[in-house]
Amino acid sequence: MKKVYGSAAEALDGVLFDGMFIAAGGFGLCGIPELLLAAIKDAGTKDLTFASNNAGVDDFGIGILLQTRQVKKMISSYVGENAEFMRQYLSGELELEFNPQGTLAERMRAGGCGIPGFYTKTGVGTVIAEGKDHRDFNGETYILEEGIVADLSIVKAWKADATGNLIFRKTARNFNPPAAMCGKVCIAEVEEIVPTGSLDPDGIHLPGIYVHRLIQGEHEKRIEQRTTRAA
Repeated sequence: MKKVYGSAAEALDGVLFDGMFIAAGGFGLCGIPELLLAAIKDAGTKDLTFASNNAGVDDFGIGILLQTRQVKKMISSYVGENAEFMRQYLSGELELEFNPQGTLAERMRAGGCGIPGFYTKTGVGTVIAEGKDHRDFNGETYILEEGIVADLSIVKAWKADATGNLIFRKTARNFNPPAAMCGKVCIAEVEEIVPTGSLDPDGIHLPGIYVHRLIQGEHEKRIEQRTTRAA
């Protein structure tokens, strides 16, 4: 089965449709599938729902799709650092479902494992718990969270082999693995594709069974916040 494609646009061909649900990896500006997001922007696919920890910044990450009004709803943990994200949410132009970071990651992982829901203490007694099933276990109250199953997962890894086994570097190994797991189709962009069999099995972070398509490309390495001081 062919998994390696020549470009982001080629890898997305036949996958995109208006109104679809996309799970995207990344944390802050680290591990963002920037090539795939740019290709989605160019494709003009609209009314999108994204599950992602955040939306990058105004001109990078999902932020570029917010600028073009291609995103209808965000399922996220953090809206800071992106002025357009905050503006659209506060003005009522963008739907937003807040999720604690651990809950969002577990919802993605659960969906990828075929687990329809799970109970957690996180969010009990807050607006996060409104409208959700409450259950007591051993004298503690928990709320039910549903697993996420997306139409498409887009992720960014450091290295892959041709079968889709992925290795992530440092902070990029946060939301990318669970995001990859929960999509009906998963497309990964990587910095390097190596020959099959050359990766140490013990060093693989996500097995290729979850990855359907791959692209290799150049990536920008941004610093989200840099604080300096006078010498």
